[in-house]
Amino acid sequence: MAGRVDGPLKVTGRADYGADHTFPGLAHGYVVLSTIAHGEIEAMEVTAAKSAPGVIGVYSPFDRLELKTPATAFLGATWVPLQDKEVAYYGQPIGFVVAETYEQARDAAMLVEVTYRSRPALTSFEDGLATAEEAPASRGVPASLSVLAPGVESIEEALDASPVVVEATYSTATQNHAAMEPHSAVAAWGPDGLTIHSGNQGSDIQAAELATALDVSPADVHAVNPFVGGAFGGKGRTSVPAFLAAAAARVLDKPVKAALSREQVFTATAGRAATVQKIALGAEHDGTLNALRHDSWCSTAADRSFVEPTSHGTSREWYATRNLAISQKMVPLNVPPTTFMRAPGEAPGSFALESAIDELAVALKMDPIELRQRNNSNAPPGNDLQWSSKHLDECFRVGAARFGWSDRSPQGKTDGDWLVGVGTATAMFPALRFPATIEVTLLPDDTAVVATSGADPGTGLLTVLSLVGGESLDISPDRVEPRLGDSTLPPGGMSGGSTATASAGSAIMIAAAKAIDDLLKLASAPGAPFEGLEVSYADGKVFAEGRTMTFGELLRALNRPSLSVAGSSAPGEELTKHSFSSFGAQFCEVRVHKWTREIRVSRMLGVFDAGRIINPVAARSQIIGGMIWGVSAALHEGLEIEANGRLANGDFASYLIPVNADIPEVDVHFVEYPDTLHNPVGAKGIGEIGTVGMAAAVANAVHNATGIRVRHIPIQIEDLLEDS
Repeated sequence: MAGRVDGPLKVTGRADYGADHTFPGLAHGYVVLSTIAHGEIEAMEVTAAKSAPGVIGVYSPFDRLELKTPATAFLGATWVPLQDKEVAYYGQPIGFVVAETYEQARDAAMLVEVTYRSRPALTSFEDGLATAEEAPASRGVPASLSVLAPGVESIEEALDASPVVVEATYSTATQNHAAMEPHSAVAAWGPDGLTIHSGNQGSDIQAAELATALDVSPADVHAVNPFVGGAFGGKGRTSVPAFLAAAAARVLDKPVKAALSREQVFTATAGRAATVQKIALGAEHDGTLNALRHDSWCSTAADRSFVEPTSHGTSREWYATRNLAISQKMVPLNVPPTTFMRAPGEAPGSFALESAIDELAVALKMDPIELRQRNNSNAPPGNDLQWSSKHLDECFRVGAARFGWSDRSPQGKTDGDWLVGVGTATAMFPALRFPATIEVTLLPDDTAVVATSGADPGTGLLTVLSLVGGESLDISPDRVEPRLGDSTLPPGGMSGGSTATASAGSAIMIAAAKAIDDLLKLASAPGAPFEGLEVSYADGKVFAEGRTMTFGELLRALNRPSLSVAGSSAPGEELTKHSFSSFGAQFCEVRVHKWTREIRVSRMLGVFDAGRIINPVAARSQIIGGMIWGVSAALHEGLEIEANGRLANGDFASYLIPVNADIPEVDVHFVEYPDTLHNPVGAKGIGEIGTVGMAAAVANAVHNATGIRVRHIPIQIEDLLEDS
């Protein structure tokens, strides 16, 4: 199967997303946002709002919706709005107006008058660097870590002893997830509790958070999200609209819909942190790395709830080096919160590391691919657990041949008024698994249902359920009905961290094997069609002594409406035996206009080692999306925060993201080596690795074309004017 089972529904508009649901008597809520960056709310005058046409409820910290703060072992505490009068950033949700129509709620919200007691606000990342704090441990590693060769006292000693040293500072901008579907929720209470329709990356996780927040039993919350219009980490936690709609619907005893406007998404949710990264590389004349130091700083919200692990996500593992030192600090600011965003840590971290590697190659007068291959690691530095499988060298060999890397000139080329350059970068992202449970149900019509709660935020997981389900049950995938995005189904965990295929697929294989075992026991049981016989199973059929029945025929013969089995899978002892990662090589060609300094990406290629590829069409699409995001980070995306904390470009009119004209035809290739040491399916993650390294490849190509090294992203025309 090359397509997607949800494709026809989506392209014909028949897929119902969260805000598409409606109920009789539905009311609409609109969120009120703060207009200062730091302080306390002294008063909220809501008389005019309450008197406005259609208004049925106005809520604030002075008349609040009762909600508790949920916390999970995986996500930690999730912030809940309207519970106190503190304001930590400009655009923080501080009120909620409910009316008969969206327009009435929006217009009434404009009538709410807020009086603040303002406090000094720190909104500048650059200014905050002077008072940066040490970050908490990241990925099980302390904020500061050194791996030194015997007899070496410090990383500085190792750098001083290196014949060639490159040292530079790199920075990356704050970003927003910019998912197509704004955060929204439709909440309705009934005799069985709450039903919530809200796009989220894990329906069972969302249900659990809402149950805690509303102080009800988990069984009383039914979260439904079969279709999610993009997430990228920004819908991992329960959203502000979901908390407020659910609480208001209970108080008002009527269904409530709440949807953020596009502008509100930029502040009432969370985004990617800004980073500053200082890297020093020490090498021998032959390119062998002797020392690598990577010090990182990232912005974080005032509550310090998230750290972007740039050094830990890259330099900690990527290259073989005798001496390594990494550190991570955070800068608390009065700005919107930060959270997971596609390849958190690896995406901004790879820009710095892979730019520095390119600078070292220039200093050594060495081909950048040769330098990377010379320092290929068998395991993370200081770690005895070797990679379960690694074919990064092959990615570079295949990529170089497909891209025509041998034609590269160290000084770039000229094509009329255009300067043409090429760049490359390594891509890595950890291969992870989350616990997942899958229910497999065999039906009398010879079809099967494969179900889990989980979510498919556009990644293609729904199709993976049918493909792996069909393979595991030895039937055609079109005879498998996948079900997803419903908290009443077995817990499927979060669709994030590039884990979904490996996690759900492993559980499917276990559940399917159990289902087949149970089917064979039924077939040979007393009174069954194959009573007392030695039975076997293949092609969806039961065999014994020349007789054959499909599983549907067997169930009909036994007058059984179904046969259901659940199977669970989770990371296990493999974590004590190997290190796991997906790998890739990114290639990019850019054209820089000689006079205007306009930058155009003209060719892109990504070659990836990500284990077994379950659905090549969907996998290619995922990788292309990530590569486009990398170009966007390099040339387009960056939030601009004014001194008062307001976002200067918090909307789609001025927050730049690529359009079709910005992106050429993208080439993607997989070197396919199933990794069954990681999971029985053999698949490793592809959702996030596509964006890793691409921004660096673009910047390296710009340098190759122009000779100008830009150490911050997004790169702008004025960055290239110095030599024009």
